[in-house]
Amino acid sequence: MQPVPHIDVPPGIPGIRSLLAFRPETAGPLSALASALLVAPNSLTPAERELIAASVSARNDCTFCRDSHEAIAACHLGGDEALVAAAVRDPESAAIPAKLKALLALASRVQQGGRAVREEDVARARAQGATDVEIHDTVLIAAAFCMYNRYVDGLAAWTPTDPEGYRDRARLVATHGYLVTTGAPQGSAS
Repeated sequence: MQPVPHIDVPPGIPGIRSLLAFRPETAGPLSALASALLVAPNSLTPAERELIAASVSARNDCTFCRDSHEAIAACHLGGDEALVAAAVRDPESAAIPAKLKALLALASRVQQGGRAVREEDVARARAQGATDVEIHDTVLIAAAFCMYNRYVDGLAAWTPTDPEGYRDRARLVATHGYLVTTGAPQGSAS
């Protein structure tokens, strides 16, 4: 049984989108941050950045964010849901580039706590070709998604179970980004 949100959010809007609709004053900055981290031009692809978000969300056991960002990553990867699931479940054995494996390991450390990041985690990422900007952005994506995950689960936002709803919403986000799509009530993912 789906838990009831802890606050009176607009009905029928899933996950973080209901919380953003409830408090538009914070929706703008939170959406702008997601857009800057996941959509804006970057040497990391949108798929790689979405995988970082999905991986951290999975480690935080935030079903809504994990399913949303896995679907968006898969959309960016031509629908390859199996690759995305493998990368989120066990990046070290997934068929992804070594640099992305190192960045996902770094993100995992950030998810544990900022001080869990070790010199060797950063050195590994650098050895695989990650730039300082990519290391920075990985740490910031991981930190931001710890916040987003706690926001969604801390207020018990509605988490749909139909994968097709996440796929539908992922196509919108992958095409139009986060700033355009955060408030629209259709679909069922971030």
